[in-house]
Amino acid sequence: MSVAAGSAGRVPLTVLLPVLNEEKNLPAALESVRWADELVVVDSHSTDRTAAVAEAHGAEVVQFTYDGIGPKKKGWALQNLAFRNEWVLILDADERVTEELRGEIEQAITTGTADGYCLDREFVFMGRSLRCFRPNWNVRLFRHRLGRMEDMGLTNLPGTGDNEIHEHVRVDGELGFLKKPLLHDDYRGITPWIDRHNRYATWEAHLYMKFQDEPIGISPMQFLRLDPFRRKRVLRRVWARLPFRPFLRFVVWYFFRLGILDGRQGYVFCLLMAWYELLVGLKIDELKKAQEATSVAQ
Repeated sequence: MSVAAGSAGRVPLTVLLPVLNEEKNLPAALESVRWADELVVVDSHSTDRTAAVAEAHGAEVVQFTYDGIGPKKKGWALQNLAFRNEWVLILDADERVTEELRGEIEQAITTGTADGYCLDREFVFMGRSLRCFRPNWNVRLFRHRLGRMEDMGLTNLPGTGDNEIHEHVRVDGELGFLKKPLLHDDYRGITPWIDRHNRYATWEAHLYMKFQDEPIGISPMQFLRLDPFRRKRVLRRVWARLPFRPFLRFVVWYFFRLGILDGRQGYVFCLLMAWYELLVGLKIDELKKAQEATSVAQ
């Protein structure tokens, strides 16, 4: 991909936005990073005005077609697109970079010592910012030559879409943490959220089964020395082995993560988290039955 030279005075940063039918969310996302030198929207052939909206905000639009066996959208973009800046920020269409976070990003890429940075996310749900959602660390800002999407061996699962779900960027270097969060606010409402999480649950069911067959791979002392991002990755392997996960998910989010202080929105969100965990469990049961049937048939 070739993009014209950036405007003078802009921050030397490429912002990558993977999208599909995001005409409602995309304007705010692009507006929040208008100061960046390069905006690249990777679109999965949206049927709404997503591409037109992106171009109207000065973004380069690249169409992505998933063949079912190759890398998904973010991984493909990182491998194949020739960004003109050393630093890349991955931004979802329902996220916005605040002015405070912009200042941290500029400082990180000009005077910081890390090769990649974890960003927290502030999640707005049913009009309310949920304290129970934070912290929610995710590697989003990194030196392009040192960062690639992790391969969890689940790229080609049918029914999970063409965009990575919970895979993260792996950075071959030092990680840092920014203090100010991304603002996550989906303007499309609850239905797209439920539709997405139904797809996520299919992917997560396969992931849980994979984790259950693999060792946790770390000692307690090693675990304590990990940073919060890497510690969370290890805890997922432990979580996949626990019984009563839907009940535990509600208890953890509502009481220990203080969803109880988030009012009605917090209660609904924590119930949905429990529903999501139940859905994952039901899909695991289906997958195991299908494997047993296949084994018997053979």
